[in-house]
Amino acid sequence: MTIFIIIAVIAVLVVWGISIYNNLVKLRNNRENAFANIDVQLKQRHDIIPQLVATVKGYAQHEKELLERITQARSAAMSANTINEKIEAENQLSSALAGLKVSVEAYPDLKANQNFLQLQTEISDIENKLAATRRFFNSATRELNNAVQTFPSNIFAGMFGFQKEPMFEVPKEERATIEKAPEIKF
Repeated sequence: MTIFIIIAVIAVLVVWGISIYNNLVKLRNNRENAFANIDVQLKQRHDIIPQLVATVKGYAQHEKELLERITQARSAAMSANTINEKIEAENQLSSALAGLKVSVEAYPDLKANQNFLQLQTEISDIENKLAATRRFFNSATRELNNAVQTFPSNIFAGMFGFQKEPMFEVPKEERATIEKAPEIKF
């Protein structure tokens, strides 16, 4: 009789361990899927940037350095291989695009150009979709990190190589700008 109890306890522990491991795998895959959604938006962003740069170049010849920075950042973002490399490269591209928005304010004719307005609308739409998919990615990352760091799943996470993963966050150099209240002028 005691042998059956021991076998039952072992079976329950094995099923419990398998369940924890499968949950960790599911959470990791969910995070990777969330980043794949970001990749789709990034592809659209990367495809439209050359059109935007070409349109702006026609109006802003002396802003060559900014446009080159955007092109270089796009190139770096497209050649990034790992999730962490992509996060860093995309943060640099976001920073460069923010510089473009500021620069465009100096060109009233450019802001009224129909091609530019359409591209600006498309980029705005892509940026909004990126923000939504980044929120989903960060949520999936948080769930995985919670499972990797909480007991008892942290035991299995350590045994099978699961680790805490980074969030898709605002770069430190942009944080000061974001935290500052916007200045409204009329």
